[in-house]
Amino acid sequence: MDEILDRALNAAQLAGASYADVRLVESRTQLLEVKNRRVSALQESGTLGLGVRVLVDGAWGFAASADPSTTEAERCATLAARVARASARFRVAPVALSPVKPAVTRWETPIEVDPFTVPLADKIALLVEATGLMEREAQVKVAQGSMQFWEDKKRFASTEGARIEQRIVNSGAGLTAWAVGADDLQVRSYPNSFGGQYESAGYELVRRIDLPGHAAETAAMAAALLVAPVCPAGVTTILLDGSQMSLQLHESCGHPTELDRALGHEANYAGTSFLTTDQLGKLRYGSDLVSIVTDATTPRGLGTFGFDDEGVPAQRADLVREGRFAGYLTSRETAPLVGLASNGTMRAESWAHIPLVRMTNVNLEPGAWKLADLIADTEDGIHMITNRSWSIDDKRYNFQFGTEVGYEIKQGKRGRLLKNCTYTGITPEFWNQCDAICDASDWEIWGTPNCGKGQPSQTMRTAQGASSARFRGVQVGVGARS
Repeated sequence: MDEILDRALNAAQLAGASYADVRLVESRTQLLEVKNRRVSALQESGTLGLGVRVLVDGAWGFAASADPSTTEAERCATLAARVARASARFRVAPVALSPVKPAVTRWETPIEVDPFTVPLADKIALLVEATGLMEREAQVKVAQGSMQFWEDKKRFASTEGARIEQRIVNSGAGLTAWAVGADDLQVRSYPNSFGGQYESAGYELVRRIDLPGHAAETAAMAAALLVAPVCPAGVTTILLDGSQMSLQLHESCGHPTELDRALGHEANYAGTSFLTTDQLGKLRYGSDLVSIVTDATTPRGLGTFGFDDEGVPAQRADLVREGRFAGYLTSRETAPLVGLASNGTMRAESWAHIPLVRMTNVNLEPGAWKLADLIADTEDGIHMITNRSWSIDDKRYNFQFGTEVGYEIKQGKRGRLLKNCTYTGITPEFWNQCDAICDASDWEIWGTPNCGKGQPSQTMRTAQGASSARFRGVQVGVGARS
């Protein structure tokens, strides 16, 4: 492996590269899905390859191969240099990289149980048991359970002297119940929607969330939603649970703080950002209670690692501090354009993709409230739980979200169940309406395994940490802005 890395770097320098890095990545994924006690999906795949990125004449070139041999390493490096030299004819300004101390080290996700060592039969049996328990609810017509596991073994080397080896393990699992009535379809998920909970962890995650132990409750809630009244329309106070806050953070805070979007680099596909560079340090993003960080060191976060795909160490950095827009997600290339250093957010989906600025763990810092006290302090409002749908414009400015579950709050008490709850807002206005955040006892890190960006498109695993929060004067229901 070291010889392959050396050959790539040497060939890049001989081809005229002022800088080069090479990533050798071996990835493995496993997916299990059971519907109504029957296996509906069982997939396992693996890839192995290398990607070489070079700077020639101030422009990038990249080439990759599924054959991780010394011969292919040299060929990719030479090809990447040709691509860079051709691209340099059309560059506006030469690429300048922020400095980083080259690391020579190894990092590994701390896990208790390697998920790939657990027998498939045991995993399937657990999902069969859980979906069988959900099927006992007569109105649940589809009872689904799933598990997914990833392992990435990465080697990174650069002409600056970096030599980094990493093993990153991620796991996820969850339940979904679809209940059908005479004229309605409702869904309830556990512990979160879109497949459940995902973490940088081993099989201990699956054991901790206890799918069979929550199956009956999940199914019963799906059925109860069929006869629940629809969320009323109007302007009111809303409480969002931590899982819904997670997606709110992802869409309206994580994506707009990606510096490549703010600079227009993603405009042709992923969009731009309302957080233009002239607003850095000036914009009132939210109330004084709102502090948001990017933190690739968060325990169990799906965006947790030792080093990004440029060899920059995982770190914590402010995005919003006490309501003030304070920073971006940056790379070694983009950070100098706004007078910053890279905060280590460059990641690639695989060896075949060039790294992009990506979210790591975007976390809302906890406040001081207990959830029960926050509900008691709310005279009139709606408690919304677990995301069901979302829509947001390409600048991440106007949004609308829907949740699986809602509860009416009257005179400080949580009352009747509500279905089809939606709310809408404008990002900075909405975050300025935040007047309470729950404390660390309510805080959780929620994984998002399928964040898309780039062209060709790349899928990345990210996470968002949050506790429940309250927002005043929010438009809810069918009269919500779109």
